[in-house]
Amino acid sequence: MASALEVFLAEGFDVSVDRIAAVAEVSKVTVYNHFGCKEDLFRAVIDSQLDEALESAESLVEYHLAITVEVRTDLLAICRAWVAGLAGPEMIALRNLVAGESRRFPELGDAWWERGPARLHTMIADALRKLVDRGLLEIPDVDLGVLQLSGLVLSPHQVYGSYGHTIDDTLSARLTESGVDMFLSHYRA
Repeated sequence: MASALEVFLAEGFDVSVDRIAAVAEVSKVTVYNHFGCKEDLFRAVIDSQLDEALESAESLVEYHLAITVEVRTDLLAICRAWVAGLAGPEMIALRNLVAGESRRFPELGDAWWERGPARLHTMIADALRKLVDRGLLEIPDVDLGVLQLSGLVLSPHQVYGSYGHTIDDTLSARLTESGVDMFLSHYRA
């Protein structure tokens, strides 16, 4: 899968399975035996990359956010992990590749959506609802709130990244901190 990721990012989705197998130093038959087809291999790459990228943020959401009394501290840690996982050059490149192929292969976009944004947004929304129930936040539309939080801390990285530019670490830290503060200034009880 590491070889497949490398080749997909370097040559795009149209790369041949022969090329992927050559870089992986395995036979094409081995690739097909493990993954069935190139689309399934690409979906496996997406799943693997998103699992790794979101692991830290998901763990923080699952084990801290819903039960926290330090909402700002924990939300800031989650957003830092969220950005660190998804805003790196390789993840931006993979996201751009998936977005570019979504017209021809909508199932790839669906795979990205389900394994990434939909999964993490659902986890964050559930935790925020618990904080609302505990009286620590007042969010009348939690699903909208999660999108707003994402827009404040993650979307600038993705927009800049789609054009080949990155936000430096200092600005990224300021963006994340001010985004969390803006979110909380609006929704803190």
